[in-house]
Amino acid sequence: MTHWMISFPSGEMRFEEHEFDDVVRESHQVVRDMKAAGVYLTAGGVDESVPPVRVSADGVETPGTYPQTARLEGGYTIIDVPTREEAVAWAARIAAACRCDQELRAFQDDPEA
Repeated sequence: MTHWMISFPSGEMRFEEHEFDDVVRESHQVVRDMKAAGVYLTAGGVDESVPPVRVSADGVETPGTYPQTARLEGGYTIIDVPTREEAVAWAARIAAACRCDQELRAFQDDPEA
């Protein structure tokens, strides 16, 4: 099976304030359904209140990020499904619940992971 990352950047969710409880309920239901289907690995969001650092091989921390990842933010879900079509179907369900398009990316297999 392939691991897939479904994600969206912060600020892309579009809904009215009175819909907030529905968004929470619907998105949590998708996660419950993923768990029931046995495809859920993990999910969460980047805590944007904690500044990123780069850590070198000797453990030295340098504030900031690589330039190309400076805007790494938002919510992420990792699933394990056998086909791209299944990954697309789950991404579509998250898109509906979160009220925004989702990015879908495949992870390369690492036999030691």
